[in-house]
Amino acid sequence: MTKRISRGRLWTARVMSWLVILFMLFDSISKLFKPAPVVEGTVSLGFAEHHIVVLGILGLISTILYIIPRTAFLGALLLTAYFGGAIAVQVRVDAPLFSNILFSVYLAILAWGGLWLKDERIRKLLPLSNKED
Repeated sequence: MTKRISRGRLWTARVMSWLVILFMLFDSISKLFKPAPVVEGTVSLGFAEHHIVVLGILGLISTILYIIPRTAFLGALLLTAYFGGAIAVQVRVDAPLFSNILFSVYLAILAWGGLWLKDERIRKLLPLSNKED
């Protein structure tokens, strides 16, 4: 039995999820087309230019899986792994904490928060309290 969620909760979940989706689509697609600023930024982080498209494809696949309701959980897991790699790269280049290193943490919180708000199964898997919703 699934409970209906409030309109406010549903729209909050949608906004949180779509912020992640839009950012990741922009990021991934720009890596596929490789405009000069993307190439420069990625190479400055220590990647070879031929890795940029691979990163774009991995980000895009993870995002598409996150968009599809039946595979959203898998997509969130893959996005979290992708974000973990981004955090490691930012730490390696000694980037600023709140603007660069933690940006991927913010995206992961939005991604999982969006799922948590709209999916009862996720709330059971990751309970934030002992009481029922």
